[in-house]
Amino acid sequence: MVNNMKYVIGIGEALFDCLPEGRKLGGAPANFAYHVSQFALNGCAVSAIGDDELGREIIDTFEKVHLNHILPVVEQPTGTVRVTLDDHGVPQYDICLGVAWDHIPLTDRMLAVAHDAQAICFGSLAQRSETSRRTIQAFLDAAPADALRVFDINLRQQWYTAEIIDESLRRANILKINDEELDVVATMLLGVPTEPGRLIAEDPERTRTVCRELIARYSLRMLILTCGAIGSYVFTPDEESYIPTPKVQVADTVGAGDSFTATFVAQLLLGRSLREAHEKAVRVSAFVCTQAGAMPVLPDELKH
Repeated sequence: MVNNMKYVIGIGEALFDCLPEGRKLGGAPANFAYHVSQFALNGCAVSAIGDDELGREIIDTFEKVHLNHILPVVEQPTGTVRVTLDDHGVPQYDICLGVAWDHIPLTDRMLAVAHDAQAICFGSLAQRSETSRRTIQAFLDAAPADALRVFDINLRQQWYTAEIIDESLRRANILKINDEELDVVATMLLGVPTEPGRLIAEDPERTRTVCRELIARYSLRMLILTCGAIGSYVFTPDEESYIPTPKVQVADTVGAGDSFTATFVAQLLLGRSLREAHEKAVRVSAFVCTQAGAMPVLPDELKH
């Protein structure tokens, strides 16, 4: 399953999204690894599964799409999430507790892969448990100094704290965040007041100020801000890119943000400019919104 190439890794939750139309494999880090692999990079999903039918189905699915994986079997059941969609296809999540990805063990094989990482994507959700949080932190600490460490913050329900976010940002060099999450982080970490019914991202100048303060405080290389149907930004200490979101017929938005992150990182690793990477990420995430579930196959024109 693994070879001597450098890896682009998603570590954290691997689970099944139980959508209105049926069960779909998901979990933000797994989605990231899958989409990275569609650009001919050596994607790898790192998580944990239960000794059950769903766990075996995850392995079978990853094998069919030739996705590298490290999925130790633990006592807890494979994770599931009940997903409901609003009238605009925007998901709401009911995330089960005490599941396999809450208990990801640190293994020698994981550390070996971490040593060969080009990029690692991780979030806050799998860090809700101490076991997985320690594994993720050790994995990041074992990676090469020049690896991209992408904190796709992915705030869900009540499963985050200021301490987890702060520690994660100190280990990251790229932050991926959406407009609603920006309000939470700005208030929680920077003490920035927010206005009821109005997001920071609705004010471009305020957006720039808050994003650049986060970059400066945590010495980030980049901050990626997605604002749903409005558009997306990429900030560096010296550059800024903004692209409006294309108008598409939305099936659901499950996994769209993960595909954006994966595409952007893949394009950077393939030598594209920041603007080129941003443009491709916007196109891919718009396509994913037109498909059901988080892991559709991309058309050839989006892979090149």
